[in-house]
Amino acid sequence: MPIRLNETAVVNPTYVPSESESTPVPAEPASKPSLRVLTPAEIAHNAAAAGPDVDAQGIPTKRGALAADPPLAPTDEFLAELKRDSDSLESATPQEVLKWAVDRFAPKFTMATAFGPEGMTIIHMLAEIAPETPIFNLETGYQFQETLDLREKVKERYGIEVQYKYPSTTVEEFETLHGGPLYKTDPNRCCFERKLRVLHRAASGWHAWASAIRRDQSEDRAKAPIVGWDKKFQLVKISPLANWTKKDVWSLISKESIPYNPLHDQGYPSIGCQACTRPVQLGEDERAGRWSGFQKTECGLHTSE
Repeated sequence: MPIRLNETAVVNPTYVPSESESTPVPAEPASKPSLRVLTPAEIAHNAAAAGPDVDAQGIPTKRGALAADPPLAPTDEFLAELKRDSDSLESATPQEVLKWAVDRFAPKFTMATAFGPEGMTIIHMLAEIAPETPIFNLETGYQFQETLDLREKVKERYGIEVQYKYPSTTVEEFETLHGGPLYKTDPNRCCFERKLRVLHRAASGWHAWASAIRRDQSEDRAKAPIVGWDKKFQLVKISPLANWTKKDVWSLISKESIPYNPLHDQGYPSIGCQACTRPVQLGEDERAGRWSGFQKTECGLHTSE
């Protein structure tokens, strides 16, 4: 049954006024269009008829490479091609992986960085291989000042200006909206709102992006391919450091004098937002200082769910 938004206003059509009643003459025709408020069921019906364009979390279903011009879709043939490429790059150096990525996907190839030691090594490599590669940082508003200072060091050292990508609200607006710091009560929601939503926007229109994850960092990252399709953000994800160790990363930083966050010298092997990061103790996992006190070790950027 069709839903009608505009209907003629009709009030008791069987009623006829008596002669003794005074009937005022309206200045305008008595019959006017009036808006009827739709019920939730009708709203859902209309949305289904129009075709859903967002998922249950309000994220566009057409995003990442699917929203690019031209779009890049994960067909069976393309996924098989990525698998072959990933397997062939297993023994390649990170520089060779990045060179392949630039040749294959530029100018629709980008990089997201949190200015960690791994990210800084990739920036160092890109400065030599393809310094024109766009690089961005998710500026949640909660980052350490030491982290933000690295942006300027990258610009001074490499001439690369890392772009900030911001959430739709300031920290003050966000905390007012949620009755205080959300990271204290629901860090998953905080990460979703101030990181994942932002990355969905930032990744839209690209074909591929580089990540700085290592397989030995956590169980979630242990099976990361060198090249694969990122289902969450719907674009090709390239991890040139997947096979590297923490020692490999710091050896290159030391050898090339690559800038790094001074907090790493103060017991912070992994650095995120200030309120959700603490130094790790001897014998702890390098990501134990993230979201301490919660059953959480990932912000969600590098997990399949």
